[in-house]
Amino acid sequence: MTILAVIVSSCKHNPDSSHNNSSVSLDIDSIMKRGKLVAVTDFNSTNYFLYKGEPMGFHYELLRAFTEHLGIDLEIITENHLEHAFNFLNTGEADLIAIGLTISSSRKKEISFTKPILETRQVLVQRKPRSWRSMTEESLGRHLVRNQLDLAGKTVYVQERSIHFDRLQTLADEIGDTINIIAVPYETEDLIKNVAKGEIDYTVCDENIAMVNATYYPEIDINTPVSFPRNIAWGVRKNNSGKLLNELNSWIDSYRKTSSYALLYAKYFRNSRSNTIVKSDYYSLITGKISRWDDLIKNTSEDIGWDWRLLASLICQESRFDPDVESWAGAYGLMQIMPKTGEKFGIDITSSPFNNMKAGALYIESLQSIFKDKIPDENERMKFILASYNAGPGHVLDAMKLTGKNGMDPRKWDGNVAVWLLKKSEPAYYNDTVVKNGYFRGIESVNFVTEILDRYEHYKNMIPVADRHLAQTQGK
Repeated sequence: MTILAVIVSSCKHNPDSSHNNSSVSLDIDSIMKRGKLVAVTDFNSTNYFLYKGEPMGFHYELLRAFTEHLGIDLEIITENHLEHAFNFLNTGEADLIAIGLTISSSRKKEISFTKPILETRQVLVQRKPRSWRSMTEESLGRHLVRNQLDLAGKTVYVQERSIHFDRLQTLADEIGDTINIIAVPYETEDLIKNVAKGEIDYTVCDENIAMVNATYYPEIDINTPVSFPRNIAWGVRKNNSGKLLNELNSWIDSYRKTSSYALLYAKYFRNSRSNTIVKSDYYSLITGKISRWDDLIKNTSEDIGWDWRLLASLICQESRFDPDVESWAGAYGLMQIMPKTGEKFGIDITSSPFNNMKAGALYIESLQSIFKDKIPDENERMKFILASYNAGPGHVLDAMKLTGKNGMDPRKWDGNVAVWLLKKSEPAYYNDTVVKNGYFRGIESVNFVTEILDRYEHYKNMIPVADRHLAQTQGK
């Protein structure tokens, strides 16, 4: 099954905005017929991010589990501004807001909420005193805000249009005093970092997000709640949410009772290893890096006219960025080049990562020359080149001939040539007179194309392109 993308967010919303578009009508039957669910979401250190070249995140994996349950693909729209995310939903560009939305009466006027994905409460994030490591819990508590009444007169920064702003306004009314609430256009995690650095004194966020951030900012305290527990959910359009909402609710009900859900929650919200991930050079959300070979990949991609993120996705697929890996068939290195291919170009593929990638680039250029005139559409041509990188061009050319002979389009991959490459494992087709290269088990090559392009979509979501012209040539 194809996974195109997925992303998630903190709670943020303008309850006064109105985006409802009653003319949009698309529910589960149309989604199933289309074969993919489109989810709009954003990214942070728990919901969606890249680590060592692979997509991860709580809501990402949750969405993937749901679409696998349906047997359809997942496509993602990334949007960090919630008002824009609501627009994507209500104009029909997205089927689902897969963001950690706190359920509220004001939001219920705009969208239909699913059953809760999880529960959390809002907590105060504050900086511990410098000598906190030598303090007892009792002594530490005396230096921190532990009673909500003590927020009177304090200045608290929150993300603009967030549910946290609304909660602090209510809390100020409850304590009968003023809380100086400063709404700013920053992500919750940026505000937490500012507290840790001493640039601001207080912010408020959901406890599950605070728990993760506390693992890599040990100087912050997150133990003062400012709300009762609240339900967190996803959202669908109000005007046609029936069948989709029912399907989501039924799945959420059953999935939350499984060990898979318990392990997923623990993985992202109770696992201290998140500290290691966030501090890694290959935590792409902060560093913009995919691997230690990024500079070499960027240089090589310029030689072949590719977006470097596409080449990185191919290398991740082939070797997981291990320069010394060798396959059972003898393919070697970052780009898994066969020794005979290296010899053809006069290159020792085992001598260095540079030479391995140079041989891979020359091979890609040779494939590009084969398909340049055969496949006029650049995006389609890329699929044929990727398939040939895995299968060899002969088998792909055979599949193109079978496609044309059987009345389908030999210049299109999905639903056409990909189908006939799969059929090359059947005697009736690999013995056909138009086939020159015999039997081939095409499933690996078809999946190879899908997985590289899916990962490339994740990379485009979060990694800036090195050259805008290259991004345009790849159809971004």
